[in-house]
Amino acid sequence: MLKHIFNEFDAKVSKPYAKRIQHLKLSQKQILTLASIIEGEAVHNDEKPKISGLYWNRLRKHMYLQADPTVAYAVGKSRRLYYKDYHIKSPYNTYLHRGLPPGPINNPSLSSIKAALFPADNDYLYMVARPDGYHQFSKTYAKHRRQSRKWHHYLQKQAAKKHQHQ
Repeated sequence: MLKHIFNEFDAKVSKPYAKRIQHLKLSQKQILTLASIIEGEAVHNDEKPKISGLYWNRLRKHMYLQADPTVAYAVGKSRRLYYKDYHIKSPYNTYLHRGLPPGPINNPSLSSIKAALFPADNDYLYMVARPDGYHQFSKTYAKHRRQSRKWHHYLQKQAAKKHQHQ
């Protein structure tokens, strides 16, 4: 079984994308680590290259990745994250450590691997999740904060409506 998995991986990733991986100057493990973050972040496949572009931009600028899926992995539970979670001491916490974590946080799909290998060309540095599973992207922190407040207020209103109907 394991041999079959490795053979499939070689046939679909290692061999066809060897030159691309070499061109990007990251190891195969690092590409898989980035792909796993994209996998954890994206709900919709068509958004994966855009998310990848954002993370590549952050890596090039030596910014913190600040990827919530890495914090969830460090916490060890798939649940809503709390403020205290962002301070958990773990090499996987990309809010505390720059660059990629030590290894993948999940088993990324081929679409996430391709997104890591072929990121969208954009200038985005920030994103906030929308209720529909997509993200709102921005180039500046100021715009990101405005968008975050907008979605936070929207979610608060939805929760209040839900509470009224109970």
